[in-house]
Amino acid sequence: MLDAALLGTLQGLTEFLPISSTAHLLLGGHLLRFSDPDGVFTIIIQFGSILAVMWLYRAKLARLIIGFFVGSPGSPGSNDRRFALAILVAVLPAVFAGAVLGDFVKQVLYESFATIAVAFIVGGLVMLALERWPPAVVVKEADRTPIGRALTIGLCQTLALIPGVSRSGGTIIGGMLAGLDRRAAAEFSFFLAMPTMAGAFVRELWEVRHELSADRAADIGVGLVMAFLAALAVVKAFLSFVGRSGFAPFAWYRIALGVVMLVALAAGWL
Repeated sequence: MLDAALLGTLQGLTEFLPISSTAHLLLGGHLLRFSDPDGVFTIIIQFGSILAVMWLYRAKLARLIIGFFVGSPGSPGSNDRRFALAILVAVLPAVFAGAVLGDFVKQVLYESFATIAVAFIVGGLVMLALERWPPAVVVKEADRTPIGRALTIGLCQTLALIPGVSRSGGTIIGGMLAGLDRRAAAEFSFFLAMPTMAGAFVRELWEVRHELSADRAADIGVGLVMAFLAALAVVKAFLSFVGRSGFAPFAWYRIALGVVMLVALAAGWL
């Protein structure tokens, strides 16, 4: 139960930060020797993070849904419709990539800590480069993101299939490359996470449905609740932090952790 609580907290804290929750869960589960047949625990507790961001943005999410169906040019809901369409367009590359490459990623890359370590380091270096030489900002509000720029973000999100890249990291980097400022890129990443993670959750839960059992309900329940609470605490704080300090601290953390993992692998500790 304690391991489940720790891993749930870890998932919630890292899901929306650009440091890869999947990699942290794989590493944490390995160090704790946590048994998770077919990844059932990992799959279900991610739903806690999804619920947290949906709860935090519940009012805006409701406006987007209403605006998508009733908005018309010039109406108050027209911008909501454009933003909803931008999110929908950004989701499509991940849907296609997941369908084509999902099995390979899970069966091969999830077993490679070397891949995770290299992805940590490369992702950190890219983030530092963007901080040092930031692209010109043309979008300062997430809900003003044009469709074409949203597609760029969606294409970058597909890189998150590689464990260690980070879904939020890929989308935030994609957002900055597409001309969004830091805060807008982070907020767009949160909204893009909702349909992306919900779709992945449903698909993966269906695949492991035969592994669901009552004897794991307590562990999964604890992990899900802790993931919800941790994500609830981190999302707004993360937006405020990047607005003040940027992404360099996360980049250096990624690089340091990647180097430590490579040393551990070379020494046979991992």
